[in-house]
Amino acid sequence: MIVFPNCKINLGLHILRRRADGFHDLETVFYPVPVNDALEALSPGQLQFSSSGIAIPGEVTDNLCLKAWHLLKRDFPELPAVNIHLHKHIPIGAGLGGGSADAAFMLQLLNDKFRLALSAEKLVYYAAQLGSDCAFFIRNRPCYATGRGEVLEPIAADLSGYSLLLVYPGIHVNTGWAFRQITPAVPARQLRESILQPVNEWKTLITNDFEAPVFRAHPVLGAIKEKLYEAGAVYATMSGSGSAMVGIFPKNKITGIVWDAGYRVFEMI
Repeated sequence: MIVFPNCKINLGLHILRRRADGFHDLETVFYPVPVNDALEALSPGQLQFSSSGIAIPGEVTDNLCLKAWHLLKRDFPELPAVNIHLHKHIPIGAGLGGGSADAAFMLQLLNDKFRLALSAEKLVYYAAQLGSDCAFFIRNRPCYATGRGEVLEPIAADLSGYSLLLVYPGIHVNTGWAFRQITPAVPARQLRESILQPVNEWKTLITNDFEAPVFRAHPVLGAIKEKLYEAGAVYATMSGSGSAMVGIFPKNKITGIVWDAGYRVFEMI
């Protein structure tokens, strides 16, 4: 069985407070975007993991797809071993949630393939144990997220009338470092209210708390944001803690923008 995990972008991101458990309460809007990995699981066989495409850093045993299998195996001892192959296309360390998507889609794949009869609510429960934004990819529709990012409320954000441009300049932003740069604060206006305003008003309403410190460390990201606006974007932002930059354009109006050869650029028209 093969599935195609998609990534997400953040539309606004506020760090509200540091929690006693060391995590942070936040608010953001997750929005699914059709840039995809490919994830395949074959059985019967030994439990194995392989990958192609973008090189995945770290130990294989730490991969979230394997962790998803082990998580379900704990509660479903009869779950067979599978041969997992991941073709990695979503940029890593870009604030797009690709690893979380892979984990969530792995849970869904195992549920469907082996008929575990897990409800969406139960899948969300498992996904939240794998990562703060993994649960979103079970819902995989626009959501207002709070808590660590795992408390999800569907929201009527719709960008189908616009064209999106993702620009990834190959800069890896360490999430832990980024959080340490933030002084948490509750904004005057909740993001769930701002996101429902017309998109052409978002520039003055919706912000990402990570942009200021990340742009100071990597000025090229601020330059990309300005270039998106100069090219006609009605709204531009960094996704998550970076470093992918997002431009929202009037439909079919992404034209004539020249980027550095080393950038990865994804157009969704």
